[in-house]
Amino acid sequence: MKCMLIASESAEVLFHWTDLEFQHNVQEQYGASQEEGEGLPAFEDIISTLFAPIIISCSTMVDRQGDSYTSFTTENKHIYVLHQFDECLYIAVNGDGEEKEDDLRRKIYVMKKMIEVMFGMVTLSGNLLRKELRPQDTEQRARLWKHLQSLLETYSQLRENDQSFLVEAVERLIHPTLCEQCIEFLERRLVQQLNNSGEKAREEVLHAFILVHTKLLAFYSSRNASTLTTSDLLALIIMAQNMYPSNVDQDDLSPEDVESTSGSGPESFYTPEPSPSSRDSSSSAEKPCRGSTPVFEFVDPDIQMAEDSLHTLEVCPPDPSTPRRVFLEVSLKEGLCPMMPHSMYCLPLWPGITLVLLTKIPTSGVAMSVYKFLEAFAKLENRLKEAQGGSAVARSQLNLQDVRSKLDKFIKALEPSELQHAQLKNVWTEFKNRAFTRGGPGFNKDLIPWCKNMKTQLCGIYRQCFLTDSGPADISQRLPPALQERAQAMIQEKLMDWKDFLLVKSKRNITMVSYLEDFPGLIHFICVDRSSGQMIAPSLTITERNTSELGKGPVAHYIKNKVWGLVRTTRHYLQKGYSTVTLRDGDFFFCYFLWFENETGYKLEAGDIPILPDDSAPIGMLAWDYYRKLLRYYSKNHQGEAVKCYELLTVHLGVIPTEIILQHCRQLASKLWEPSRNPLL
Repeated sequence: MKCMLIASESAEVLFHWTDLEFQHNVQEQYGASQEEGEGLPAFEDIISTLFAPIIISCSTMVDRQGDSYTSFTTENKHIYVLHQFDECLYIAVNGDGEEKEDDLRRKIYVMKKMIEVMFGMVTLSGNLLRKELRPQDTEQRARLWKHLQSLLETYSQLRENDQSFLVEAVERLIHPTLCEQCIEFLERRLVQQLNNSGEKAREEVLHAFILVHTKLLAFYSSRNASTLTTSDLLALIIMAQNMYPSNVDQDDLSPEDVESTSGSGPESFYTPEPSPSSRDSSSSAEKPCRGSTPVFEFVDPDIQMAEDSLHTLEVCPPDPSTPRRVFLEVSLKEGLCPMMPHSMYCLPLWPGITLVLLTKIPTSGVAMSVYKFLEAFAKLENRLKEAQGGSAVARSQLNLQDVRSKLDKFIKALEPSELQHAQLKNVWTEFKNRAFTRGGPGFNKDLIPWCKNMKTQLCGIYRQCFLTDSGPADISQRLPPALQERAQAMIQEKLMDWKDFLLVKSKRNITMVSYLEDFPGLIHFICVDRSSGQMIAPSLTITERNTSELGKGPVAHYIKNKVWGLVRTTRHYLQKGYSTVTLRDGDFFFCYFLWFENETGYKLEAGDIPILPDDSAPIGMLAWDYYRKLLRYYSKNHQGEAVKCYELLTVHLGVIPTEIILQHCRQLASKLWEPSRNPLL
C-alpha cells in the first residue's frame, strides 16, 4: 500500500500517485459508506477528502506553532512522511511495511528533484507551480500526472533493482578501449558535425552520451559546456529509462554469456543471444505505459467509462524527434544558475541502447538574468525581515541600485506585446516608486510583499520563455528530424558490431570471478568515487534462470536484500557522524568505510563528519548532493588542495578472520580505481 501526494496550502491536490492496493483500499472504504444506488465520486475527489484533515492540520501547526510534524504512524501501522517545500506539501505513505521513513523521505525529495528538472525556476513560485502541476484543462492534467506517475514508478523500480540508483552514483561500462573510441567518436564526428551543420537551427549540442540500459558507455561535453552534475545525470537517466524502459526478462543471460563477459582471463570468442527482433520491439512499444490507471470490477459503468477514457490520453511510445525541455545546473563565468533550460533529445538506437543529446537553446541567457534578479530580491526580502537598524536597510539600497539599472534594461529588451511583460513592468514601476522615490516609504518591511510580487513576475517571464510553446517559431529552433536521424545512423554504424556484446556486458559489467583469487571469502562490494559520482560493483543477477557466483533464485535474492539493507544501515550511521561501520549478521560480515584522499592518492586524516538531524534531506547525490556539501565542509581544513571522497562497502563470509577482512578492504580500495581497469570520463 503506497501513495504519494502533493497538495497546496488550501488542500488542493496538485498531484497524486497510488498503487493498486491503496486504490482498492480507499475505494472499498468509500464504497461501503455510500448509500445504495449512488456512484462513487471521482478518485481525485476521494483522495482530496481523505488527506484534507492532514493538510489543514499541518497548515494550522505552522501558523500557530511555527513548526509541524514530519512523520507519524497510524494504529494500522501506516507510515506517513510529510515535508513542506515553500507552498507545497509533499506526503508519502506506506502501509505494507516495504518502506521505512527514510525511504519515503527519499522518494519525496526525488519527486521534488524531477519536478525541478521539468519546470525549472517556476518551482520557486508556489502560485505558478500550482498552475503547472494542475492545469485547468482536464486532459492536459491527466497526461501530466500520468507522466509524473510513470517517472516515480521508474525511479522506484530502478532503486529496487539497480545498484547505481541504490547508492545514487553513475555506473560506467567497463571496456576501456571501446569507451575511449566512442568518446572520441562523439567529440570528433557526432557533436562536431551537428554543431557545424547549417541545418541545426539555433541550438548547440553541449553534451552527448550513450546509455546501455542505465549504464554509461560514453560521455562527451563540448569545450564551452558546464560540467553536468551527477544529480542531473541520474535524473536524465531516469527520464531516458521512462521513455524507453528496459525489458529485464527479455535481456536475461545464459550461463555461457556470463563466462564471455566476466572480464577474467584473456578475451575469448562468444556467441551472444540475438538482439530483440523488430517484431519484439514493436510489441513491447505497443504495450500500455507503466502507471496506467487500473480497472476495478466493482465500480459502476459511469466511473468505469471515466477510468477507461484516461487510457486514450496516453501517448506511448514518445516521439523521439520532439525534445523535452529540461532544467539543469550550470556553472558559468557569470556565476551559478541551478535551473538553466536545455533541450533533451532521447534517440533510441536499439532496444536497451540510447543516444542522449543535450542542447543549449538560443534564449538561455534570459534564464541567467532571471536567476540573478530572483537572487537579489530574495536577499533583499531576508534583510528586510531581519533588519534591526538602518545599516542593513542602507546596504540593501546600495546593492539594489546596480540591480535597478540592469532590470530596467532587461525589461526594455523583452517583447513588449506579451501580457507578462506588461505585468512585470507595472509591478517594477510600483516597486521603484516605493523604494527609490524621495519621500516614499523606502526600504522597510512594507516592501516585503512587493519583493515577493517581483519574484512571482520574474518567474512568470521565465515560464513564458521556456515552458510555453510559441508555435512554429519554437519548432524552427529545434534540431530538425533529418539531423537527428543522421546522428542515430552515425552511432548505429559505429556500434553495429558491438550492440549484442554491449547488451550482454551491461548485465555482466564486472563479476566477482576476477576478484575471488585475490580476495577469498569476499561475496560482494560496492565502491563509489563521490568526487566524480561514479561507482563500481559486481553485477547482481537474481533471476531464477541464471546461476551466478551468488547462487540461484532465493539465495541470490537473500544476499541482494542484505546488500540493500547494508546501504540503508550505513546511511543511518553516516547521518549520525560515523565514517566507519563494521558489523556481523549471521554468516556475513559487513564493512563500510568513507575516507578522503588528495590528488596524489594520499589518504587524509578522517576528521569529524557533521551530524544531521533525523528529518534532514536523505544522504545521496540524486535528490540532494550530500557528498558535495561534505567535501566543501572537509576541504575547509585543506585549503588549496584538491580533496576526493570515496566509499567502500564489502560483504564477506563471517568465517574469515577480521584482520584478513580489513586487509582485503585496504587492498581492494587501492586496486579498484587503477586506470588500466576502468575507463575515465
